[in-house]
Amino acid sequence: MIPKAKVKEIVSKHSTLEKELSSGNIDSKNYAKKSKDYSDLGNIINTAKDYLKFDDDKNGLEQILNDKKSDKEMINYAEKELSNLLEKKELNEKKLKVFLLPKDSDDQKNAIVEIRAGTGGLEATLFCADLFRMYEKVCSKKKWKIEIINISKSEAGGFKEVIFQVNGINIYSYLKYESGVHRVQRVPTTETQGRVHTSAATVAVLPEVEEVDIKINDTDLRIDVFRSGGPGGQSVNTTDSAVRITHIPTGIVVSQQDEKSQHKNKAKALKILRARVYESEKIKKEKERSNSRKSQIGSGDRSERIRTYNFPQGRVTDHRINLTLHKLDEFLKGEIHEEMNEELRLKEQDLKLKNLN
Repeated sequence: MIPKAKVKEIVSKHSTLEKELSSGNIDSKNYAKKSKDYSDLGNIINTAKDYLKFDDDKNGLEQILNDKKSDKEMINYAEKELSNLLEKKELNEKKLKVFLLPKDSDDQKNAIVEIRAGTGGLEATLFCADLFRMYEKVCSKKKWKIEIINISKSEAGGFKEVIFQVNGINIYSYLKYESGVHRVQRVPTTETQGRVHTSAATVAVLPEVEEVDIKINDTDLRIDVFRSGGPGGQSVNTTDSAVRITHIPTGIVVSQQDEKSQHKNKAKALKILRARVYESEKIKKEKERSNSRKSQIGSGDRSERIRTYNFPQGRVTDHRINLTLHKLDEFLKGEIHEEMNEELRLKEQDLKLKNLN
């Protein structure tokens, strides 16, 4: 049961924002935020109003049922309407609970995605590249923009590591469910006896962090510059353009050498460093606040095995929700990725709702 006072606050806030926005007396600094708040409330306002008038509607129908003057047709009508009203109330209550759940302030941000080859040698680097191409296709279908930050290629043509940023609307809210260990089971191209090998890659999804989101003191950073080097010792640049930044309090280290400019490498390295330090602080606060982190689907735990891609059986399984899709090819093409993401989102909402009760 949701307290009526909370629901009345939704209706009141929606009405207040409507008046403020129609008055035209809001400065440009606050207009965008108030417009978004009004739009968000607009998605739930009718549900809130229906919830508040439930008792009146229920009482009206019960009066018909208890009235001895009501004929059979009227009683049948009232019974049917009452049944529908009770079902609607249950649905409205769930919608309102979801709306009132604490919002993740990072959901609206862009995301930095890091994919690293894990166990499995060269085969793991090929899988790392496969995952990157999958995310490329997902982003293309959603018209999100990808900006490559760093790529380290392997001898087999795969990726030892790839870091990229995804820009668009509510990116982190979608991609955060990809954090964890992704496992692949297939016959490598180098396998002569047809044996299935298991390899893995780790995906980390971090919200893009602006300087205003987290304070990092210059005195907490150690910045080293060195000469860039390509695969096999090949020189990328003859100047000290590569940058390594160490955040002394946490020990987090970021190296960047993709650009020929030391300034650009430093800017990219700082962007990644901010995101990693921010994530580290966020995890620490969540663990201190409660033990609910392990029950959250989008917790971002990189050590958790979240998904298996089985090529011989043509299936992909998400272990967090025990969902198996026998459409591996379509999944890797980004065509049914939305289906699994929606199930993950719904599962996380259910877990949060249980924690509220």
